[in-house]
Amino acid sequence: MVRKIEGATRVPVPGGKLIDEHVGRVNSGDEAISIAHMTAPPGWEEPPQTPSFTEYTVVLRGTVLVEHDGGTTRVEAGQSLVTSPGERVRYSTGPEGAEYVAVCLPAFSPESAGRD
Repeated sequence: MVRKIEGATRVPVPGGKLIDEHVGRVNSGDEAISIAHMTAPPGWEEPPQTPSFTEYTVVLRGTVLVEHDGGTTRVEAGQSLVTSPGERVRYSTGPEGAEYVAVCLPAFSPESAGRD
């Protein structure tokens, strides 16, 4: 079955980051996958988390910094990153902020993010 999704739902979060969910629990009712467009301001950061999902991140503009047990990985425009379930990570942005797409399998939920 083909389903057209007319637009995204903006998910409110603190710190100035914008999350526009196109596919997922909030916008389309999908629990198997979430696809969201993110825009984060310069210097944005979030608390550490240990998610129970795989996250695929595609950076469109700027820089996303990901702290993990092995150090910090810098992901710039045109690059991608995959994080595994159970891995403790902390996302932030560089001085120019970032625009990116995040795909989570299964779909993101506040409970599955495992935030500290």
